[in-house]
Amino acid sequence: MLAQLAAIVAPTLAGALIGYSWAKLGHAFETEFVTKIVMYVGAPALVFYSLTSLHITPATFGVMSAVAAVSLALYLVLGYAIVRVTKLPVRPYLSTLAFANIGNMGLPICLFAYGDEGLALALGFFVVIGAAQNTLGIWLMAGSSSLKSLLKLPLIYAVPIGLAFAIPGIKPPAWLANSTQLMGQLTIPLMLIALGASLARLRFHALGRPFFISVLRLAMGLAVGFFIAWAMGFEGMERGVVILESAMPVAVMNYLFAERYGKEPEDVAGIVTVSTVMSYVTLPIVLWYLLK
Repeated sequence: MLAQLAAIVAPTLAGALIGYSWAKLGHAFETEFVTKIVMYVGAPALVFYSLTSLHITPATFGVMSAVAAVSLALYLVLGYAIVRVTKLPVRPYLSTLAFANIGNMGLPICLFAYGDEGLALALGFFVVIGAAQNTLGIWLMAGSSSLKSLLKLPLIYAVPIGLAFAIPGIKPPAWLANSTQLMGQLTIPLMLIALGASLARLRFHALGRPFFISVLRLAMGLAVGFFIAWAMGFEGMERGVVILESAMPVAVMNYLFAERYGKEPEDVAGIVTVSTVMSYVTLPIVLWYLLK
């Protein structure tokens, strides 16, 4: 079991350490550029390829996307209650509680835990949460957003285009399948390296509040994940993906938005860093429970 856990967690840690070391050595790394490459090229290609080439039905993908929307709604409700009770500002702390790192960490963990089918299921989460963070997440930080920002995301178009092939069972031409497969393979390595590079640049002073919010985020995520998996009657891989995606730490994008809009960026940096470090302790435990 230890070897199995290492095979799942070690690749994600290795990718993050490469990015972390790269940034600490002073090499140039444009996080915003890499993030855009992932969101505008790699992720849409990966979604299309997964829908048209992997053994996952459109109905199953739709169910996972709906589950992601429900989980986000629960995070927002519970997170709002937490920030009110603790008397923290709604911005930016609600965003840190609501938006987890389902991309940089969630996708590779699900891939190595459950293979290509697990990755395809996790992409249902990624599409919904990714679109929400680039609209609702911006609104939570800035106080304003625009539907245009959502409509500019190729990710939301990759789903209906992929489904247009998958539902009637049409195989895309080889040039399209090969191209999207190749571009999609960029996504996970770039996400992990970007995660490490971002963590290397984050600066924070106090540990108390970041530790408190990190514990709340991880505990709330696990509680919601187990509840939804139980309520939906999920078993096996579906159950595992839902719980794993729910167990992820705070998303790095929260820091990027906090920095851009001047909403407690040092606190958010601390929460991202502490929750990520904590997740490398909690995730092996969760994986051991799910895979035993």
